[in-house]
Amino acid sequence: MKKNDVSNAIKALKTGNLIVYPTDTLYALGTDIFNDDAVKRIFKVKKRPSSNPLSVAVANFDAITKIAYTNDVVKKVVERFLPGPLTIILQKKDPVSNVITSGLDKIAVRIPKNDIALDLLSAFGPLTVTSANIHGEKTPYVIKEIMMQFSTNISVYLDDGRLDAEPSTIVDLTLEKPTIVRKGALTKEEISDAI
Repeated sequence: MKKNDVSNAIKALKTGNLIVYPTDTLYALGTDIFNDDAVKRIFKVKKRPSSNPLSVAVANFDAITKIAYTNDVVKKVVERFLPGPLTIILQKKDPVSNVITSGLDKIAVRIPKNDIALDLLSAFGPLTVTSANIHGEKTPYVIKEIMMQFSTNISVYLDDGRLDAEPSTIVDLTLEKPTIVRKGALTKEEISDAI
């Protein structure tokens, strides 16, 4: 992994292109969350229904506060588990387009525990963080197989070797009682204990 690979990825993102980048769980398909045309291309390239919202990756808690409403519980969960395999659902703020959230007033956010991802997110800003595969098909663990699925639709691939960890746990923190939406690497008990 060369340093200029991240700068090439940033150039691609600035011009509305799509990239594949590593996270702490799997490879992700990323683009600028504030570029609606680019986000629409994510849905198209993945063959994902536009009614199925996309998650967003950010570099730190400050970045979360710019796109979503937070409180003490959210801060506690972020400090305890992020960066790491947890996605939190929060009320979105106005800068976030309905294209990302499929018209919902909530947004799913995570901070991946991966140095390449964190460098990229710190330098560029929030990115989509949907798995790098065609919707409904198996998620490849290596870049070579991802390339075979997407052919010429991706501008830059950031290769970090084989990635096949358990997907992130998704927890909805907008409800009165935090609710697990998808089971993953973190258990309900671990999250409850932190809260």
